[in-house]
Amino acid sequence: MTSDSSPTIAIIGGGAAGFFTAVTAAESNPLAKIHLFEKGRRFLTKVKVSGGGRCNVTHACFDPADFSKRYPRGSRELKAAFHRWQARDTVQWFESRGMKMKAEDDGRMFPITDSSQTVIDTLTDAAKLSGVSLHPNTGINEFHPAPSGIGLTFENGETVLYDRVCLAAGSLKGSSLPNSLESLGHTIEPLVPSLFAVNCSDQRTDGLSGVSVPNAAVRISGSKRWHSGPLLITHRGLSGPAILRLSAWEAREAHSADYHFPLEVAWTGETNRERVLDTLRDWTTKSAKKMVKNACPYALPQRLWEKLLDAAGAAPSNPWSQVPKSQIQSIATEISGSTFSITGKTTNKEEFVTCGGVRRKEIDFRTMESRIVPRLHFAGECIDIDGITGGFNFQAAWTGGRIAGLAMANG
Repeated sequence: MTSDSSPTIAIIGGGAAGFFTAVTAAESNPLAKIHLFEKGRRFLTKVKVSGGGRCNVTHACFDPADFSKRYPRGSRELKAAFHRWQARDTVQWFESRGMKMKAEDDGRMFPITDSSQTVIDTLTDAAKLSGVSLHPNTGINEFHPAPSGIGLTFENGETVLYDRVCLAAGSLKGSSLPNSLESLGHTIEPLVPSLFAVNCSDQRTDGLSGVSVPNAAVRISGSKRWHSGPLLITHRGLSGPAILRLSAWEAREAHSADYHFPLEVAWTGETNRERVLDTLRDWTTKSAKKMVKNACPYALPQRLWEKLLDAAGAAPSNPWSQVPKSQIQSIATEISGSTFSITGKTTNKEEFVTCGGVRRKEIDFRTMESRIVPRLHFAGECIDIDGITGGFNFQAAWTGGRIAGLAMANG
């Protein structure tokens, strides 16, 4: 324990949120003694593998209200938080430290080097320059609130008292810390996977692994919500941004169904069957003499088009003028809402996120401090906040870390 002007601060978790919390606190109060603890032997491991090793740092959307709409859980709280630290601030922070960034056509932002190591080096250099003490291979088992701080019990049995503590340990799945938090009065919302691909075995996709469409729409049958984006057929089933967005928004529903549910796919993004039917009817006149398999009215991959025709019972060698009305209707159904039986999930290792964590109502998002345990703060994925793919989860980590770091350094 030290004086108020030179607090001792412990951050649990050496990932994106933990590093940003630590660096923010250290730069804001050079007198503070900042300790960053990581249970594993390496720091920033998720940053390393994210985005295929490129690290999708944030997203090129600079309106806090619009940005916050990308979070199935935490949208309201983050909307206010993004007014304090948003994507533009993140870009400026990294670029001011020599890490230039670029935005791709879909809005994802990466270091111009296309290497996650650049992000790791930037954060590590900032931590060392600001005097953050890094402690790998150091796990924490319990929290012990005291009148003037928080005691941490380490895995070796030692307990040390700190003025302030921030939990930024990423997913709480498999951690012993939820038990300690619950014993203090906190609530842990159920921890279930988000951002996953789905498994299915179907003749319409058999042999099409690697085939993709640029803008599909998908939904769990019976749901009113469609999720759009590129879709990829894999050797196990379906993946791509459209599926990952669905898995984020429907994480709890999919978990409740044990990942067995009917999934509808609108291959062109057009979910209105009648509009597709009108297009096909016009097509039978415009392309009356052309063979069905060689003349698709939509920009679908040839092999996928032939599979959909087969599923609709249409003879691919017939001219469009000879396709019966019943088959036209079946083709429209396949294009606007092919139904697949999902039989499980496949973790997307680059993007894996956990839905659930510390209940948001129990956190003051102006400081990221617990409303139940004074001097205990939170940042990152350990909170019941998660976003869709595209840099949104990292931005939530940067924002929460920034707010927590400032509050702890100057609290």
